Amino acid sequence: MKFAVSIAALVLVTGCATVKPPPPSPQIVSVDTWGGTPASAPVPTHQISKITIHHQGEIWKDGTDVQNYLRRLQQWSRLTKRWADIPYHYVIAPDGRIYAARPLQQAGDTNTEYDPRGHALVMLVGNFEEQQPTPAQLSAAVDLTAWLAHEHKLGLDAIASHKDYSKQTVCPGKNLYAYLESGWFKTEVGKKL
Repeated sequence: MKFAVSIAALVLVTGCATVKPPPPSPQIVSVDTWGGTPASAPVPTHQISKITIHHQGEIWKDGTDVQNYLRRLQQWSRLTKRWADIPYHYVIAPDGRIYAARPLQQAGDTNTEYDPRGHALVMLVGNFEEQQPTPAQLSAAVDLTAWLAHEHKLGLDAIASHKDYSKQTVCPGKNLYAYLESGWFKTEVGKKL
């Protein structure tokens, strides 16, 4: 009888020991650190139910200053597009550094017909119709997506790309979309959940 109780206790302890910890919060460069300013216009808030991957859509040249790019993007978004802020919530540089953009609690913006309310918008810089995402970008995108999925209690089915919601775009570009289409991206996110 003592032997049976010991085995049951061992199974219980072993079962608890295999519970996976939540994915760690990735390091994110804050808006004030890269020289941005908070949005002044009121923006409708939303609850995250999807994670949507985008690309910048412009050729990214090695050596481009990411923080300067973000400041220009913020200015263009506000002055030219008349949006409250950068349309995306997070921007991932080629070196894998993740930058905060629009506050996550505020719905994003888009030049296409889909409604981004409920979407956490993750953008990787580069034109992935012509360029390849870097391994560091892919790794950071997986880490960020896993963390967002855990934080918002979302399953892998909540992860998609811009073109999955809009027929007006090739975003995130064929070279990044291949990682989503093949199942690689969701598999890697799933390993962290």
